[in-house]
Amino acid sequence: MDFKFAQRLDSFEAGIFSVLNDKKNELIRQGKKVYNMSVGTPDFKPAQHIIDAVCEAASRPENYKYALADLPELLDAVSHHYAERYGVEGLKHEEIMSIYGSQEGMAHIAMALCDPGDVVLVPNPGYPVFTAGPFLCGAKVETYELHKENNFIIEFDKIPEELARQAKVMIVSYPLNPVCVTAPDSFYEELIAFAKKYHIMILHDNAYSDIIYGGRVGKSFLAFEGAKDVGVEFYSLSKSYNYTGARMSFVVGNEAIVEKFRSVRSQIDYGIFLPVQYGAIAALTGPQDAVKAQCEEYDRRNHALSEGMTSIGWNVPLSQGTMFAWAPIPEGFGSSDEFVMELMEKTGLIVTPGSSFGSLGEGFVRFALVLDVAAIKEAVQAVKDSGILNR
Repeated sequence: MDFKFAQRLDSFEAGIFSVLNDKKNELIRQGKKVYNMSVGTPDFKPAQHIIDAVCEAASRPENYKYALADLPELLDAVSHHYAERYGVEGLKHEEIMSIYGSQEGMAHIAMALCDPGDVVLVPNPGYPVFTAGPFLCGAKVETYELHKENNFIIEFDKIPEELARQAKVMIVSYPLNPVCVTAPDSFYEELIAFAKKYHIMILHDNAYSDIIYGGRVGKSFLAFEGAKDVGVEFYSLSKSYNYTGARMSFVVGNEAIVEKFRSVRSQIDYGIFLPVQYGAIAALTGPQDAVKAQCEEYDRRNHALSEGMTSIGWNVPLSQGTMFAWAPIPEGFGSSDEFVMELMEKTGLIVTPGSSFGSLGEGFVRFALVLDVAAIKEAVQAVKDSGILNR
């Protein structure tokens, strides 16, 4: 029997991570050593006090009912954390809502903000769900360009006036996956002024503010004057606390936006599993030593990758932030896809082609810093021994 499916799905091809995973499995079957730096799944474990909190809560039968709402203690923990970590004082419960990971939040929030055809501005290059979420909600997706020559920072004066006036929502993220740069304070001030001038709602994805290098300080969009007037921030426990599979993130900021999004999610969700909420409380209110130590380890990997690859002739710049690194492909290759597949075949090193993140990602690849320093050094040696850089 033939079925007619939603035409919107025709825009989606097989995900790059699925393609890379199939190739990885093929290499393993051939007995080849694989260095998988494609997927950003942390290789660290959660701190023990977080695990203990989940286990203790999971031992209580009453915690298996529908949560229906966020625990007041959880909302207090988020408010306290934002005050302590970012200097954002006085967040109210009404300005905070849990979501099943920032990916889920970004996928659904346009349902609360946009009617079909409303314009949403997204970065190019940028994380794929920034585009997929609004598109699936019927919004019209338009991109703003990010260029290496401007450190991949938004150039507001390059956004056409007509497009700015049409835009209803703008998705922004720094530190930005995949390009691995941070933004100066002056950027956020300019962003807020831009949003107010054109009456645009800002959605700021802040998944990596605890993974920042080179003496930089990870900040919150909400720490800047006027931010809550124009938008919200997505804050995730996945990368900072290795709470990835628990799918615990928050949308925080403008009360009206949070309220509308809460209304949408009340139609499709019965609340996050209570033991997961208790684990999140432990993460946000407990010791933060592991977060800092983990960032230091990511930075050692960052240096091992950059210095190692650069020493053998491949310019891999140091990442400014995120658990990734972003590098131009070596000379002599026609596309990032072509290079990635040849790199896998000849060296066993798996990275993600920049083209997966938008047209302006072409010519780059993204590394996930999910191997320890020793394994990264092995991968560098494998690249050197393969001769792939000698084209």
